[in-house]
Amino acid sequence: MTQGRTRARTRAPIVLGIESSCDETGAGIVSGGRLLAHAVASSMDEHARFGGVVPEIAARAHLHAFGPVVRAALDEAGLRLSDLDAVAVTTGPGLSGALQVGLAGAKSLAYAAGVPLYGVHHLAGHVAADTLAHGPLPDPCLVLIVSGGHTSLLLVRDLVREPLAHLGDTVDDAAGECFDKAARVLGLPYPGGPAIDRAARGGNPCAVAFPRPLTGARADPYAFSFSGLKTAAARWAEGYRLRGDALPLADGAASLQEAVADVLTRKALAACREFGVRTLVVVGGVAANSRVRALAEERCAAAGVALRVPPLTLCTDNGAMIAAVGDLLVRAGAAPAPPDLSVDPSAPLEYAALHPAAVPYARSA
Repeated sequence: MTQGRTRARTRAPIVLGIESSCDETGAGIVSGGRLLAHAVASSMDEHARFGGVVPEIAARAHLHAFGPVVRAALDEAGLRLSDLDAVAVTTGPGLSGALQVGLAGAKSLAYAAGVPLYGVHHLAGHVAADTLAHGPLPDPCLVLIVSGGHTSLLLVRDLVREPLAHLGDTVDDAAGECFDKAARVLGLPYPGGPAIDRAARGGNPCAVAFPRPLTGARADPYAFSFSGLKTAAARWAEGYRLRGDALPLADGAASLQEAVADVLTRKALAACREFGVRTLVVVGGVAANSRVRALAEERCAAAGVALRVPPLTLCTDNGAMIAAVGDLLVRAGAAPAPPDLSVDPSAPLEYAALHPAAVPYARSA
């Protein structure tokens, strides 16, 4: 993005972050690692009747929400567009149409304000979200990202100067996706994660022996797989319906939730042991799940590992986490994005490198 002016700074740069990778339109403002404001508009209710996110609906919702969300963030911070020093935007991974709406809007804002634009990898945003609540990340730390579209385990050293080490990812359904699909077969509403969490209250987490995928001796220690767990939940529910028996929903939900939490925390703590890491950071929408949080607390305490989980408002997709990455990039002296910055719906994790010498951007063809 061509810049129209250079500013002499006597303060920390002020960065606006834009997030539009899925069904939430987010705008956040960060300065010197401090969160000044953030606003989010969700189109979740529009997708609920379909049982999942519809890309075309999401893109249209971003188009309608973009302006009001940015204005809300600026108003909350008591700032004008002319007060900004940079704009950061999610360029991937995510839904193509949704990402394009966010990028087009961010380019327009950066051009109007005469400030640099930075492209941000969505997962890097989730990693940086915790810094807004708890300060800089320890070097090293393990980061477990658990959401509707991602289940990833990362080894993070210096978030600015070293690339994120990708230890493992999901080979099929992510944890949040498993919750969404299992909720549907259990007769629960979308989104599935919160619905299963509510239904599990009072249930017996040991009532159903759901499998723990990829936890055997020969399995990849840091890979995740939740498709089979979703299928096991569907077959369990189908058995009761075929017999005409009432479904013990609380027990099933609690057992499913326990299986997911067990796998996530077991693999994360194993990585902490192998790499000698004393801090585990859990981020993403599924980090809001009560059992995932509780089991992570129990196992981290037993292992002598510090646990960091952002506030619930920073766990789900939001613009503040993108602004946090942009703030790090600006303060590290990273080069801004080129004018032909484009989206990459399947952006590989290498794009999450934040250090100035290796900040790759997707370019248009």
